[in-house]
Parts: sequence; C-alpha cells; structure tokens
Amino acid sequence: MTDNRLAKPERLQAVRKAVEENPFITDQKLASRFGVSTQTIRLDRLELGIPEVRTRTRRVAEGAYQQLRALRGREIVGDLYDLERGVRALSVLETRADMVFENSGAVRGYFIFAQAESLALAVIDAEAALTGVANIKYKQPVQAGQKLVARAEVTRRRQNKYFVTVRTYEGNNEVFRAKFIMVSLGQERGADKT
Repeated sequence: MTDNRLAKPERLQAVRKAVEENPFITDQKLASRFGVSTQTIRLDRLELGIPEVRTRTRRVAEGAYQQLRALRGREIVGDLYDLERGVRALSVLETRADMVFENSGAVRGYFIFAQAESLALAVIDAEAALTGVANIKYKQPVQAGQKLVARAEVTRRRQNKYFVTVRTYEGNNEVFRAKFIMVSLGQERGADKT
C-alpha cells in the first residue's frame, strides 16, 4: 500500500500556498486535503507563523472595511471580507430564523437582495451612490442557518454609471444573481459645478 501524503517540507509549502490563496480555509479542510490530522495542520500553522482562521478572517475583513467609500460599515448587510474598489468585493451573510417566512421557512428575498445591493454599493469607487437599475433572479430558496457568500464584480464603467454583477452562493450552489447599474452621485454633483 502506497502513502500519497507529502513529506513535511513539501506539505508546509503547500499549506502556506493554500492559506495565501484562501485565507478562510479551515484546519479541517486543510487536513482533509493533505491527508493528515487536524492537529498536524495546527502544528504546521504554528511552525509557519500562520494564525488560525478566525484571526485571518478578521484581518482580511478589517482591511476591506477601511476601503469603504459610498457606505459606512454598519450599512453593509452581511460581513464584508474582501474589497478592491472599482473591481470586486465579497461578503458573507449568516441567515437566521428571524429572517424567514413562517409558512415556507425560506429566507425573505429582501435580505438576500439587501446583501447584494449593499455589496454593489461598496464595490464602486465613489463617495456617494444609489441603485439606478437592478435586474435580479432568485434561483433557489435559502433556509435559516445557511451561509450566503456574495461576490460582486464591476463589469464596466461609463461616466458616473457602474455596471456591477453580484452572484450569491450557498456552498457551491448559486441561489441569487443580480445585475446592477449603480449611479455615482459625487460625480454628478461635481459635473453640475462646471
């Protein structure tokens, strides 16, 4: 019987690379990926000086919140984890029992839309903005307790209009998508002065 596990030096390099690519990866997922115990991964992380996932997540989130322009941190629906203004953003929403319809148990659509809209506002590079157009599609119902990961991408920009696509996933399943045209108010006001 052959053992396909990596030798320790190669595993350490692979663990470092995996965490750089995905700072949200857990010790359990790393252990599964490399065919070792969770304790082995913890020891590897300590040796490499890599903090646990909660600390990595908090650091990434703090950096993202510092880049906000069109919104304040408390106005984001969900938790902002990645933001490159004018390019892309990522947020996570933990759904709760108080967000669902009583009869169906499905999360109310306005929570899912609000996560996407606030992320679209966060990603544009403007001091103030509003939603001009929203084309939305709910693809699958979401239940309380599910974690929604929304990814926004600015697909193009024309003067004071930003075209933003947001896709929301629960695990690997896309549950919602939206195409927004966000209008920058700051540029409109600046244009009025000339």
